[in-house]
Amino acid sequence: MKLAGFTYVRNGFDYGVPFLESIQSVLPICDEMIVAVGDSNDGTREAIVDLNSPKIKIIDTVWNMELREGGKVFAQQANIALDQVKADWCLHIQSDEVFHENDLELIQAQIELHHEDKRVDGFILPFVHFWGGYDHIRNTRRVHNFEIRIFRNHIGVRSYRDSQGFRKYQSFEAYENGTEKGEKLRVKKLDATVYHYTGIRSPDAYAKKVAMFQSYYTSPEALEKKLASHDFHMHSVDRTIPFNGTHPKIMHAKVAAQDWEYSYKKELSVWHKKDKYLQPIEDFLGFKLGEYKNYHLIK
Repeated sequence: MKLAGFTYVRNGFDYGVPFLESIQSVLPICDEMIVAVGDSNDGTREAIVDLNSPKIKIIDTVWNMELREGGKVFAQQANIALDQVKADWCLHIQSDEVFHENDLELIQAQIELHHEDKRVDGFILPFVHFWGGYDHIRNTRRVHNFEIRIFRNHIGVRSYRDSQGFRKYQSFEAYENGTEKGEKLRVKKLDATVYHYTGIRSPDAYAKKVAMFQSYYTSPEALEKKLASHDFHMHSVDRTIPFNGTHPKIMHAKVAAQDWEYSYKKELSVWHKKDKYLQPIEDFLGFKLGEYKNYHLIK
């Protein structure tokens, strides 16, 4: 039984994502690591080469910005990397996600345990979403609690929507032209947390990051209008709470290098109108109402 990791990245340094730490966090359990490296001009490709790992295979790509709507370019890049995977199982990790070293043995054990059980297509993993600084996480109904990050190879899986999830397809041609919606994967829960660091930026870098990221979802004209009508800063969030856990060792240097302070400012919080009413109810009940699940959970 073999496991391969796959990911994609473009201008990782400019975006301020821990793409090197991301790749390194899963290398110990992967037989190979496929990295689709987009046309970067900030040294991203060179830095990955400098990791000097025989497990890493780089696929050079050019991002098609015509695939802007809905973040389709992310799905395209994920599929390019996925197509190079030959192993029995696939582990997808995005460039702002890191796995904890304490969970790697569990991941291996669960894949081996369910390898012969063909009912199981893959696994969903829990997420913690960091925001503002390394000591705060966002914990509202606007963030996903679980996502598929591990699945079997050779069962017709493609990246779904903006690569946040995955589905099975009978025809890749139908997937490409949008005539097949795909089948949700049958998954088990795997208690190995994905550390999601996308919301961590210095105050000066945050607005730049938002603008760059949004450029993959909307046209330049629409983005200019959006930026003009909002005050993008790290406090433009619904709610964060202190993080009391431990970070993966591979992230310790970045955590120690944080040179700004973040604290949740309730008076600056930004809530969707519906969430103001639903969030207190969900906090009381302990689960998300009407949660979207792009998978079938096997008990």
